[in-house]
Amino acid sequence: MAVTESVRGDTSESAGTGAAHEGILRRQSARESAARTYARALPIVPVRARGLTIEGADGSRYLDCLSGAGTLALGHNHPVVLEAIRKVLDSGAPLHVLDLATPVKDAFITELFRTLPPGLADNARVQFCGPAGTDAVEAAFKLVRAATGRSGILAFSGAYHGMTAGALEASGGAYDVRVARLPYPQDYRCPFGVGGGHGAELAARWTESVLDDPKSGVRHPAGMILEPVQGEGGVIPAPDEWMRRMRQITADRSIPLIADEVQTGVGRTGSFWAVEHSGVTPDVMVLSKAIGGSLPLAVVVYRDDLDAWQPGAHAGTFRGNQLAMAAGMATLAYVRENRLAERAADLGTRMLDQLRGLAAEFDCIGDVRGRGLMIGVEVVEPEAEPLRERERERERERERERERLAGLAGEGGVLADPDWHGGVTDLAVPGDSAGPGRPRGAGVEVGRLVGPDSARTPGGRPTGVTPADRAAGAAAAAMQSSQAHQPRPAAPELAVAIQRECLRRGLIVELGGRHSSVVRLLPPLTISDEQATAVLDRLADAVAAVSRNHPGHDRLQRPQPGQQRRADRAQSTDRADHAGRGDRADRADEAG
Repeated sequence: MAVTESVRGDTSESAGTGAAHEGILRRQSARESAARTYARALPIVPVRARGLTIEGADGSRYLDCLSGAGTLALGHNHPVVLEAIRKVLDSGAPLHVLDLATPVKDAFITELFRTLPPGLADNARVQFCGPAGTDAVEAAFKLVRAATGRSGILAFSGAYHGMTAGALEASGGAYDVRVARLPYPQDYRCPFGVGGGHGAELAARWTESVLDDPKSGVRHPAGMILEPVQGEGGVIPAPDEWMRRMRQITADRSIPLIADEVQTGVGRTGSFWAVEHSGVTPDVMVLSKAIGGSLPLAVVVYRDDLDAWQPGAHAGTFRGNQLAMAAGMATLAYVRENRLAERAADLGTRMLDQLRGLAAEFDCIGDVRGRGLMIGVEVVEPEAEPLRERERERERERERERERLAGLAGEGGVLADPDWHGGVTDLAVPGDSAGPGRPRGAGVEVGRLVGPDSARTPGGRPTGVTPADRAAGAAAAAMQSSQAHQPRPAAPELAVAIQRECLRRGLIVELGGRHSSVVRLLPPLTISDEQATAVLDRLADAVAAVSRNHPGHDRLQRPQPGQQRRADRAQSTDRADHAGRGDRADRADEAG
């Protein structure tokens, strides 16, 4: 019996809806496997949905910023998607055709190729896979191994490529694998402790070293797979320059580059495909989620010269899903024709700006990042010191070394600043001539390497920069940058609390990241400005509520103008029923 039927048949509508809701959840817990995930954090029973809005069996309404983990580019039940599905159903066309050619399939491929990055569409082939992104990843690995005759795969820390064996090997949590793991650049938790362009450059150099060092232990690989934005890894956009470096590194060494666009594709990041931000054309693209228009579909698109497969080398019973192809073609065309990628870029920028304002108010928000409508808010321990104790001790050691060197310099020699490891990068020989008009030791400056004979401008700046000068400058810059990029520890418990408070306020969000401490927003590309405001208001209220109830409340929240208004609103929301939300939020629900 349908839930809606049971609701209508009860004399008390509220009692009936509540009973249906609780009963379904109890049966799910009793019947379904322990591997279920979203259902644990989101105890809701959706019965109707449109656009951004979901209605539960208990009558509650929610703004859905999970969107099927990014599958719903146009939101729930968009009219163009429903019309495309009805058209196939009404036509009498077969719904299951394996890999046979059909008009629906032909139209889908035509529209897909129209959207591909320049340089790939003109010489592309497409392989339809089992209806999940993980199977498309497996197919991509098979493809490059067949084409190159090699077996190894290069992947990146923090990656997520699926749940089947090969895809898991390339994901960040795998161990006994045939995959070489490389550092993925990021600012907040940079693996090198520096972030920014310098961190990305170090990551690129590490990759080059692994590939070119005959003793690195990594054989020449069959391919490299990367995500232009790591989604499950914490919403970490790859720097454009680093993407171009990866393309150059792989091209120079004849390594096929595989772009995993399962979650980033179809306008999500502000370009139709996320690789387009950097101008990179990969050799292989793995596509799923939004390309099926809310229905299961996955494909691999690749350069035709890689098409070295034998017939049947990769197959799948459900690779001929006609309804998904029709829904996918309608979605691709709608996103392209209505310029929704550009809309995502503009709205995403505005949402990120507002969230950074929220981060300035609450110490429990360590970082805000994203691209387009793929947004992450990292939740951290507010009480923890940003600079780790071992880093503070290293700084104290460096300071003691500076004092020792300064004392030696006062005896007549000009000494270098200590390097990153507390040693000396350069040492001027004591007794060297100080030069006309200059006393010995005049070139000593804190934090700089200055040669004893370096001439100076009238303003006191050295006119000549020695190699030692450059080395010391780099060391000082690295040290300062490292101190600026010391993140606080992740706070998964606080993130769970924020997710729970969001749900109480009618907002569905996902958690991700290395420690499940990143609150993720993946709204549909059709979200309106008013709906976006409602989403941010509810998230801000949830953070305020968690901040107020946390034992370290005084340290979670910084005094800011308007702070009391938000706290009052959060308290009011706590007291109210979760269905009774503000006028603007109600209007956003209705607009959905």
